[in-house]
Amino acid sequence: MNAPLRRAGVVVMILFGLLFANLNWIQSYKADEYRNSDYNGRVQVAEYERKRGNIEAGGTALATSKDTGGKLKFLRTYPAGAEYAHVLGYKPVNLAETGIERVEDEFLAGTSDQLIGDRIKDLFTGDQTGGGNVLLTLSKKAQDAAYNQLRNNTLGVKRGAAIAIDPRTGAVQALVSMPSFDPNPLASHDSKKAAAAYNELEQDPNGPLKNRALGEVLPPGSTFKIVVAAAALENGVGKETKIPAGASYTAPTSGTPIRNAEPGICPDPQVTLIEAVTESCNTGFAQLGVRLGADAIKEKARQFGFEQEDLTVGQLGESGLPVAASRTGDMQNPDGSADPAALAQSSIGQNNVRMTPLQGALIAAAVANKDGKQMRPYLVRQMLGPDRTTSYYSAEPRELRQPISGQVASDLRDMMVSVVEQGTGRKAQINGYTVGGKTGTAQSAPNRPDHGWFIGFVLDKNGTPISAVCVELEQAGPGGSGEAARIAGKIMQAVISDPGSR
Repeated sequence: MNAPLRRAGVVVMILFGLLFANLNWIQSYKADEYRNSDYNGRVQVAEYERKRGNIEAGGTALATSKDTGGKLKFLRTYPAGAEYAHVLGYKPVNLAETGIERVEDEFLAGTSDQLIGDRIKDLFTGDQTGGGNVLLTLSKKAQDAAYNQLRNNTLGVKRGAAIAIDPRTGAVQALVSMPSFDPNPLASHDSKKAAAAYNELEQDPNGPLKNRALGEVLPPGSTFKIVVAAAALENGVGKETKIPAGASYTAPTSGTPIRNAEPGICPDPQVTLIEAVTESCNTGFAQLGVRLGADAIKEKARQFGFEQEDLTVGQLGESGLPVAASRTGDMQNPDGSADPAALAQSSIGQNNVRMTPLQGALIAAAVANKDGKQMRPYLVRQMLGPDRTTSYYSAEPRELRQPISGQVASDLRDMMVSVVEQGTGRKAQINGYTVGGKTGTAQSAPNRPDHGWFIGFVLDKNGTPISAVCVELEQAGPGGSGEAARIAGKIMQAVISDPGSR
């Protein structure tokens, strides 16, 4: 054989070798990726041959599948439209699912290892058993109240969030982000229409796709004073201890004075700690924060849940909807030395302090519990098989942390009850029940209206916690915290009227 033929033969052998290696690479390492690709039409058809399980709350189906008779047999539908969108998410054809639809995708689709028995049975019967069903903790009455009160707030605010949890268990009773969106167009089998609907939502400047209850971090204003008060109680300050206050306070290193919201708020040189909380005394808490020091405040905030980056809300101890980390930010100079001006601002929930609405509810929940414990929040109550007779998961509440002692919790409860009965949170009052809370007004940015916050809880006549709530109204302006308190009261009332949800 001459040299050119030998070279050609070697080249052909190399090419066959590369082809063989590539084939093995595809079969060994890429097969699952190609098989499960959203662009594999056969996989799509097979996926939609099986009826997806329901997502339900309080006996009501919130996500269902209906038979279309088309090539993609089952269409995902959301009967409640926008009300539950940020919890449920949506299941699109060619895009990634979101919300509980994503978190529990395999169980809902029937492909979970937990449901292998149903799939084996199908091999013999020729049936196509549907997916499993996911039951949520949400109270329909509380969700209705949160959704409707936010949308119809008296200030015309367009962006905000509300979340309610059971302090004793951590079960999420309501979760609403405003504005919301209708997930039905996003689940359309017409991929062009679904993509157009998604693009419209994505480009909306109000961000309707954002889950503000779990993912938005904003300055919490005076609601952060509960964290500072907890640190003070643990460092020798009692609720009746007098602390410096006054009409104005200028921290060392700062030329900008801190003042109270109104001249009539704690103008005296000294007020008790409970009076400072009740009246939301900025000058008192600014000076208290400087006295306590950055380390004490940052550590207490961390104990309440600030800085946690791995919290999710779904099943207990399993993956779920992601929660943004709340932050205390810088309270010191870059070199680590004390910065009283930054610390004073941080102590009233400004400077770089940032908080999610969920974190606000968790703070209120810990105070509501007599032992000061914080329970891990969760949304998935139970998971039932396709026949609804077999339970594959039932939530068993778990403690997340204990940020405060029982005594500190008791003192903070007294202070927060005083806020609602005598102070800035009167609009949250509920006849026949003990309600505690803390309002917050937080500067957003120059030339923009302030954010309005309220965190609070409701107890029955025996002192048993019923609900802990946080409401945030973004750039609400004057009256924002009062309106947030009113909305929170309505949500707590709805939980009270729905004992089956607890």
